[in-house]
Amino acid sequence: MGPKKGPKATVPVQVVPEKRGYEFGGPLGALGIVFGLPVLIYCFTFFCNDISGCPAPSLLHPSTLTWDKLKQEIGWPENGIIGLYDTEVTLWVLAYYTLLLLLQIFLPGQEVEGVELACGGRHKYKFNTFRSSLLILGGLAAGTFIYGAEFPIWTFLWDNYVQVITANLLIVVVLSILVYVRSFSIPEPGQPNPDLRELAPGGHTGNVLYDFFIGRELNSRVTLPIPFVSEASRIIDIGVFCEIRPGLLGYIILDLSNVAHQYRTYGYVTDSILFVAIAQAFYVLDAFYMEPAILTTMDIIMDGFGFMLCFGDLVWVPFLYSIQTRYLAMFPAKMGLQGIALSFAVTGLGYYIFRSANNEKNRFRTDPNDPRVAHLKYITTASGSKLLISGWWGTARHINYLGDWLMSWAYCLPTGFAGYTIIEAINSSTKELEKHAVQTPESRGWGSIFTYFYILYFGILLLHREGRDEEKCHRKYGKDWERYTSLVRSKIIPGIY
Repeated sequence: MGPKKGPKATVPVQVVPEKRGYEFGGPLGALGIVFGLPVLIYCFTFFCNDISGCPAPSLLHPSTLTWDKLKQEIGWPENGIIGLYDTEVTLWVLAYYTLLLLLQIFLPGQEVEGVELACGGRHKYKFNTFRSSLLILGGLAAGTFIYGAEFPIWTFLWDNYVQVITANLLIVVVLSILVYVRSFSIPEPGQPNPDLRELAPGGHTGNVLYDFFIGRELNSRVTLPIPFVSEASRIIDIGVFCEIRPGLLGYIILDLSNVAHQYRTYGYVTDSILFVAIAQAFYVLDAFYMEPAILTTMDIIMDGFGFMLCFGDLVWVPFLYSIQTRYLAMFPAKMGLQGIALSFAVTGLGYYIFRSANNEKNRFRTDPNDPRVAHLKYITTASGSKLLISGWWGTARHINYLGDWLMSWAYCLPTGFAGYTIIEAINSSTKELEKHAVQTPESRGWGSIFTYFYILYFGILLLHREGRDEEKCHRKYGKDWERYTSLVRSKIIPGIY
């Protein structure tokens, strides 16, 4: 009698995908975002500059504004729009992405499983971004120790800033097209689905532009033919890779490049730019350290990976979020002890709320009997899920968003009442023509449009995410969610909103 055979492994079968309506204004909103936000990034770069000022002086006199004069003030390329692109710069940016990919594959890391999918099963992920970032930042520190502020990477990023934006934007466009086209190979409902591929609930409306924008496939992944590494090392989740690696690390690197430029220009580094760079680096490194927590975020479990997330990860975050240090690199505002104390108090409070709330939620989800969360009260839904009604999450349903928004204030406050004009003067000692950034009554305050935009944008983003969260939870829990909201009435700000 032969050996007893075990049961055959069943191959998952594709389920009928969930479908939702339009968001972000539907196709018209997608059109505006796809073409409008890249233009806005370029506008921020050109209109707040080290050639004429922040903002460019002609912008303050719209009645006499001419394109020829504005081009001189903003440093518009002599060869026109084609000057926004440079092949060599693009190749160096691609080399940066390649380095991150190699570190993802070959550097040791933590392997974890994601949330359960609608078609059954879970994806595996490998996380080592914290180690990768320490390795890269260590190399940058060594280069700075040897070359100082003239370290070639720092000068390259400043001198080719616009071309670096363009290179990342081109990567976004190509990657967004590839994942969109590839999404049409997802198995049809009822067909075998061994790779656990799914359509994003909001990404298969049938409108090409909207689906391209919002993301058609959920958890778009590729398997690289690399031997001698684990399965999790070979599989790259494109959305997770882009969200946590190139843009966020690039955010820190751009900040450091801006600090180096300030030192090259003025011979010193101000307390304001140091505070912002350190606070933002801490925020990003904390996200890297807590990397597995990304698997429970809306971006991974709900949204497909399309132009929206790709552009946000690779262009919007690094180049918009670092605008405060870029401004301070050109205009070295100083904070003083009171300014430092205020900014530190704001960012400290924000981080305490943000991290404490998220840790509480993650611990409760992982082990409700953990002594640190075992005392918390909760209600049990019909689906078996538990919703906290005490602790941080009993204070407000999205209390972590409040902490996140408070931190955004701390990044902008060091820029003060922003705005400056570049003036030229003869150095009495060297007899050479020099440029100086001076805050004039005319420019004072107008630069705040650039340096405080982040607060406005981030607040709108969090309100929008809160609305999407509420909709998702109401659809999932039904009357149990209504019971929960009657117990926890505040959404983000306790007692106010």
